[in-house]
Amino acid sequence: MENLRVERLDHLGVISGVIKDLGLIEKIDTRIVRDDREEITTGEAVAGMILNGLGFSQRPPSLTPQFFVNKPLERLFRPGVCADHFNRFKLGRSLDKIFTYGCDTLFSELSLAACQQEGVDRRFRHVDTTTFSLHGDYVPESDEQAILITHGYSKDHRPDLKQTVLELMTAQDGGIPLVSQSWDGNASDNAIFQERVKALIGEFKATPTPTFMVADSKLYTEKNAPFLAGLPFLTRIPESLQVVQQVIRQSWDWNQWQPQDENYRFQRIELGHYGIEQRWLVITSRSGWQQAEEAVTKAQEKEQKAIQKQLYHFQAQRFSSEKKAHASLDRLARKWKYHQVNQITATSHIHYACKGRPTPDTPIKSIDWQLQVTAAPDADKRLTQKQRKASFVLGTNIEAKEVADEQLLPSYKGQGTAERGFRFLKEPVFFTSSLFVKKPSRIQGLLMVMTLALLVYSIAQRRMRQELTRQEETLPNQISLP
Repeated sequence: MENLRVERLDHLGVISGVIKDLGLIEKIDTRIVRDDREEITTGEAVAGMILNGLGFSQRPPSLTPQFFVNKPLERLFRPGVCADHFNRFKLGRSLDKIFTYGCDTLFSELSLAACQQEGVDRRFRHVDTTTFSLHGDYVPESDEQAILITHGYSKDHRPDLKQTVLELMTAQDGGIPLVSQSWDGNASDNAIFQERVKALIGEFKATPTPTFMVADSKLYTEKNAPFLAGLPFLTRIPESLQVVQQVIRQSWDWNQWQPQDENYRFQRIELGHYGIEQRWLVITSRSGWQQAEEAVTKAQEKEQKAIQKQLYHFQAQRFSSEKKAHASLDRLARKWKYHQVNQITATSHIHYACKGRPTPDTPIKSIDWQLQVTAAPDADKRLTQKQRKASFVLGTNIEAKEVADEQLLPSYKGQGTAERGFRFLKEPVFFTSSLFVKKPSRIQGLLMVMTLALLVYSIAQRRMRQELTRQEETLPNQISLP
């Protein structure tokens, strides 16, 4: 009986097809010279790691040979390629070569070529950062260019672990990653944004079409203002700024809302802030108002319970004068966000200089005052808090003739493409859950390969959506809904 061999292609044929269409293997091998003794090239090794990661098998790169055991490698790569060629030594040397060439440079070159081939709109570029927690000592390397694996502010909520920071810039069109750069584990967002802005100022001026940077509220700080002044930006203005609360209150007083769509509406305000002439859009929505109603109701109930405890202890206190008693109550009530003092009853406690039953002539030693207080919900405060929670502010220095007011909100919503990219990279089924590599330089190389896998995935997804739109078709989700 003839021996049969079963090989599974599954969805890897689609991934391999995108890799070949983009020419990633050839482009990498053009930049990283092949050694004649190599059985597979660096480009093929990188493609193998991408297929492993997008195979969603939860296998770290060191187990790539096991992943390829039952795969049709002749179709995925070329004749003569076998699973053992993707051993950990080959993959490690490939990461070293990527680091030597320049991880960030190589990714930018590959991404630029892919975007030009696919016709990706790169006008709006979204910037964000995240952290990857790592296990191990990670002794610094002698190479000064390698990142420092160390403790820092952990966005994974694992301050006990060392980490590295990954910066990602994506295009609004399809969420295609444009820039991937790894940073020291203790690098701050402000420092990263300032370096990115410096690099983008010259690049944006050289582009023939207007290009804009979009980032979340971490970008908008007084320290970053000198850098932002020379760059067209769009960002959310931090709610912690006092001027934001003033602008929101002013907009609700004016009540001159312009419709954005069925859900959103906005008001435009022009002002100078941090020395930059800007236009701010105060935006509110129906869904935001409903969420604000629920949040305020919950917060008001919580505050009411806290006030009951506060007044219980306050009413047990005695003060040397009625004025001091009221002053203490004012300080307490000033912190209430949803309530106000409803009723006050003052009681005096007289202390006589002599013992026994006092007479009209008995001298008074002192008088203590005690207040009985009740609190009630404040409708005005409640409305103000609802208006504040249901609104947010977008700020930009982009001229209205280049991006109209109605386009600012949809453009900012593209910021979710960077966040979705990070969620994808951190999925447990992706091999990034096991950053087992012990050399910081190889960590940088692996982060670049991970983001390259995101590039391939995003382009495949963008192609599919474009084709579905062209054919006016939809795909059902897990519960068979379009």
